[in-house]
Amino acid sequence: MIGSPRSGSPRSGSSPHGLSSSGNRRLPTVADTEAFGADLAGSLTVGDLVILDGPLGAGKTAVARGIGAGLGVTGRITSPTFIIARRHPAGHDDGFAMVHVDAYRLRGGDPDGGAGFVGSVLDDLDALDLDADLTTAVVVVEWGGGLAERLTEQHVLVRMRREPDSDVRTVEWSRQPG
Repeated sequence: MIGSPRSGSPRSGSSPHGLSSSGNRRLPTVADTEAFGADLAGSLTVGDLVILDGPLGAGKTAVARGIGAGLGVTGRITSPTFIIARRHPAGHDDGFAMVHVDAYRLRGGDPDGGAGFVGSVLDDLDALDLDADLTTAVVVVEWGGGLAERLTEQHVLVRMRREPDSDVRTVEWSRQPG
């Protein structure tokens, strides 16, 4: 288990709002989804692990883009599906870097995994050296539910779903023990 170093303070300048430790929100547009991510960034600090959980099309990458914008990181934020992890450097001296991970491919494209699967994926996550990233960055993991939370003492879980026949997303978030 990786310790959560919690050095630094939440990004007070990243977002005018920040978020409480838990809640829910209805997100009618992609812009609202990205704005939620930016608000979430306002309550994050170095060492935080954010797990984005939800089906395909739920808006996980849009939330990651918003977190990156709220943190002020550099580089275009897209789904890291084929590279698995991408590091986005801080955009200014007092900012935080962000590591954006997509665990979907680690799951072999099977969001539910299978027998003997968790140990293999944890080995793959360990090979990504996320423990080092947790000392210098905020780590955001798509498709990490049931896996990535084992990497740290606490994490922020963001559960997302898309309403049927609609672009509206619903998001629930909470800070949880590892």
